[in-house]
Amino acid sequence: MFKTPPRSPLDEDLRARLDARESHALRRQLRPISSGIGPRIVVDGRSILQFCSNDYLGITSHPAVIRAAETALARYGTGAGSARLVVGTSSPHCELEEALAQLKQTEAALALSSGYHANTGVLPALTGPEDMIFSDALNHASIIDGCRLSHAATKIYRHNDVEHLATLLSATGTIRRRVIVTESVFAMDGDLAPLSDLANVAKQYDALLVVDEAHATGVFGSHGGGLVQELELGAHVDVQIGTLSKAIGALGGYVAGSQTLIDTLINEARTFIYTTALPPSVAASATAAIQVITQEPERREQLWQNTRFLRKALDAAGYHINPGNSPILPVMIGDAAQTVALSNALFTHGVLVSAIRPPTVPTGTARLRVTPMATHTENDLEQAVDAFIAAGHDTDYL
Repeated sequence: MFKTPPRSPLDEDLRARLDARESHALRRQLRPISSGIGPRIVVDGRSILQFCSNDYLGITSHPAVIRAAETALARYGTGAGSARLVVGTSSPHCELEEALAQLKQTEAALALSSGYHANTGVLPALTGPEDMIFSDALNHASIIDGCRLSHAATKIYRHNDVEHLATLLSATGTIRRRVIVTESVFAMDGDLAPLSDLANVAKQYDALLVVDEAHATGVFGSHGGGLVQELELGAHVDVQIGTLSKAIGALGGYVAGSQTLIDTLINEARTFIYTTALPPSVAASATAAIQVITQEPERREQLWQNTRFLRKALDAAGYHINPGNSPILPVMIGDAAQTVALSNALFTHGVLVSAIRPPTVPTGTARLRVTPMATHTENDLEQAVDAFIAAGHDTDYL
């Protein structure tokens, strides 16, 4: 019979760390589900409304996307076999990159294995110790890690504060390259970067502008190309980075820009060179999703309609939502324990909205990150609002 070994000093240390997280309502745990991601998911055999995924357009379950994945799976198998520079590039990868370049209106694009790989690969490939990066204070962890891996000096400018950015840029001495990096739609706050102003400052100080469009691609733009497209700033943004795992509904990351940029990344981005490529079936599903995004604009229209309804209804119910113009609705609570209590109460009432706590967001700004989907029905939205009201009363928040 197997005997449990005595607890090691490492286990004791890790247990103490977990207990500390628990005492501050910061411990995270996985929640197994037994269904695909959609407006409803199945948890412990129970159908639950979910308002916390990034599948904004409901594309993960689109029949055309599923068919594309099935066809590629039957032809190419389950995996890519190795990195693309080793085993070669499949047709689905080439087709995906052509679709991405067309969507982003750039010369070329490169698909990587995750959005995290995109940011941690691009920034180190473009900068080094002789350069300086200027990063928004609320940029995603992947951007922060990309800055660290680059070994470039990094200056943090106050969130969306273009004047502070200009002050930092003006104070720099002689350096090889200045790079400004920002998200276009901030993942936890749902607000938009002042891209036009950033483009002007970048031009004034001869800096490159790198924009992470993770939460904008598919949602903004005349054809779903993102906020850069909507603001017609393509000629003023040097590098567009994003993910295939949000509105595109698949998995992976991408970089879009000039052909020279992409050729350089193929040769110098470590997260591309040393990582097994996306499975061809995933690449094929992402290409099909991009076609859906461009051919079914009514999905974006429905997403915005659902967003406006939910923002107005939750505000009327007494919840404070940070101002913004995106499908990310941060219901600000503040205290981590109270946020967890509200999340648990919502689940009891049949709605899943995860509690977002430090270190993902600053201490004292814990929130419920509510994200409607284009495929939520009016009845779904009304049920969610009813659940929020009931949960607020259950926890004495309202």
